[in-house]
Parts: sequence; C-alpha cells; structure tokens
Amino acid sequence: MQPTVYALATMDTKGEELCFVADVIRRAGVDVVLVDVSTQGRSERADVSAETIAGSHPGGPEQVLGHTDRGAAITAMATALEHWLPAEVSAGRVDGVIALGGSGGTALVAPAFQALPVGFPKLIVSTVASGNTRPYVGFSDITLMYSVVDVAGLNSVSRRVLSNAAHAIAGMVSRRSEFPADRPALGLTMFGVTTPCVDMVREQLEARGFDPLVFHATGTGGQAMEKLVADGLIEGVLDITTTEVADELVGGIMPGGPRRFEVILERGLPYVLSLGALDMVNFGARETVPAPFADRQFLIHNPQVTLMRTTAEENRQFARWIAEKINRSTSPVEILIPEQGISMLDKTGEAFYDPQADQCLFETLEQEIQQTADRRVTRHDCHINDAAFAEALVSAFARVSGNRFQ
Repeated sequence: MQPTVYALATMDTKGEELCFVADVIRRAGVDVVLVDVSTQGRSERADVSAETIAGSHPGGPEQVLGHTDRGAAITAMATALEHWLPAEVSAGRVDGVIALGGSGGTALVAPAFQALPVGFPKLIVSTVASGNTRPYVGFSDITLMYSVVDVAGLNSVSRRVLSNAAHAIAGMVSRRSEFPADRPALGLTMFGVTTPCVDMVREQLEARGFDPLVFHATGTGGQAMEKLVADGLIEGVLDITTTEVADELVGGIMPGGPRRFEVILERGLPYVLSLGALDMVNFGARETVPAPFADRQFLIHNPQVTLMRTTAEENRQFARWIAEKINRSTSPVEILIPEQGISMLDKTGEAFYDPQADQCLFETLEQEIQQTADRRVTRHDCHINDAAFAEALVSAFARVSGNRFQ
C-alpha cells in the first residue's frame, strides 16, 4: 500500500498553495488527503472539511465555527484539531502530516502536531520558522521549514520552497525505517556540569543491557523525556540532573514546567532521582539578567548563558517542591544525595562551592520526604561526578526496578 500524508491548511486562504504541495507529493508516489482547518470561509477542494474537524471539539462544532474574533476562532479550531488528528494517527489512517501557514495557521496546527508520537513524520512550512520556534515545536520532533516569502500565492520562490517541503514529507513516509526495541529504554538527565556522572551511569547501564536515552536538562529536555514516558517509550528513569526545578521556581530561562516529575510518578516507573546542578539558575547574556538579581553571584558560562548561584533559602524551596511531588509516589523511588557537591562548579575551590547552601537543600529534602520502604532518601559521602556516586545510582536503579527487566 502507498503511504498517506495528510496536508493541512486554512484552505480558504492557502488552498492554492496546499494543492500545489499535494500534487508534488502525489507525483512522488504518496497518497494525499487535503484537510481544511479554515475558521471562516470554506473550500470545495478539501477531502476533510473544516466542519468535520470542528465536530471533534469537546463543546461541539458551534464552539469553533462562526466566531467573529479571529484569535478565538483559531484557538477553538486548534483544540478541535488536537482531538481529531491524533485519533487519525492512532487509527493508522495516516503516515505523515504536513501543514502550511503564517503565524495564525502555525499556531493552529502546532498543538496537534506536538501531540503526535515522537518519530512520526510531521513538517510545517511557516513564516515564523526563523524566529522563536519554541511555542510551535515545544519538545516534539516537528520539522519547521521557513517559507522565506509569505504563504500567499505561487511564485518563483514559494514553488521551490513548497516543492522541497513536499519531497521532504514524501521521503519521510516512503523511507521510514523500523528500529526494534530490543533493549529496555531508560531516561537520564544531564547538564554539562554533571556529564562525568551521567557518562559513567550510561556506560554501566549499557553493559547491563539497557538503552539509555540522555536528555539535556534545558527545560525542553526534561519535558521531552516525560513525553516519551507518557508515550510508553521509556521504561525507567534516572533523573540525575534536576536543575530545571531551579529555573522553574526562581525564573530562569530553562524551566522544567509545573508538572515536572508527575508523569513519571503517575506511570509508576522505576525511578531514581538526584540533585544535579540545583546549585545554579540559568539566564541568557549577562545584560539580560533581571535587575532584582543584580547583587547575586554569577558565572559567565558563555556569551549567551549566565549562571547564578542558588541561595540557601532557594534550596529549601526546591526541596519542598520536589518533596511535594515525590510524596505522591506509589511505586519504588530512591533519592540520592551527593554530600560533596552537586555539580562541577560545586566543590572545593570552584566558583559555586557553598556547603551551607547545599546542606539546606539536603536537610530540607530529608525532612520533607515521607520515607517508606518504597520511598527512600540516602546520603553518599562523595561528589556527584565521582565514580562511587555513579555506581550508587546504578545500584539504586537495580533496587527500584526489582525483577522488572529480568
């Protein structure tokens, strides 16, 4: 059977361009279904009408169609599409998706695309693809292609860009490779300042037959890991680097989100957690650091990243926030504390070495965690990047996973 691509746009304004893309895809040997997500006008060329999409809105189609406010209409159609499109993918009716849009059209389709599984082909040709793309990509693997010119008619530039996009999605769905999950996949979180620890843990887990997936704890990294957990693609987690909590609570640029940790606990996966890089909050270039922090201790990591040392009171706040989440656990979890420091910068002679601030973090965590036979906090007389601590993490994972992987 030929693969099928769903091609989406507001066809009342982008119909000509979408039909051009569909023709190129078909010439590449792939079937195409045209999906109209217009909120005002309608297109007779659509295979799936805007009314059909609107019917998937939890409040019914009347919540989507007929809005006089464009922003409200786009938001409502985005909600409807976010219900309709994943259901089509789950039913096996589509092998890849492509969309065209300006800022409104991109915002409309992006939530639905983000909801699709990692590895499923998804591409958006957009006028906003050269700016801040985080709102559109989130922590998914959406491919964004900058349209260069507006998606407003066919011309010598738009034909080239749209043709490339069409061939790209056709290639994705026609040349997909299957990668059997022959080893249990585990999620690991890492930052530059915890790399030695995570590298040692990764090597030990690989030797034990696991497939460690390392996520850079940059806010989107932790959320990307948790999306894979939610999708059932990760079977255990060693959350070694929880620095995203610091940015979430203090206001840094790499927050993990208010639901950090929750999906891991909800799924009851084997879970080991530590405190990597909670000695720092991440900001952009030095001149972008908010004025209220002017008298704090900083380290210029590079021209685009400024690190700020966390205080004792902030560390107490982190510990309470983490404990409130971890106390909900219903399956085995272990929290390991490296007493000699939680990052490369947090040891004798380094810029962020502050044993008193660390002790506030450690002691508060011990006080706030409701320890049981299946929820344990242990201290280890070593630095986070010591080999002994890496071994302790792997041993803890063996305990919380029990016979699960035998």
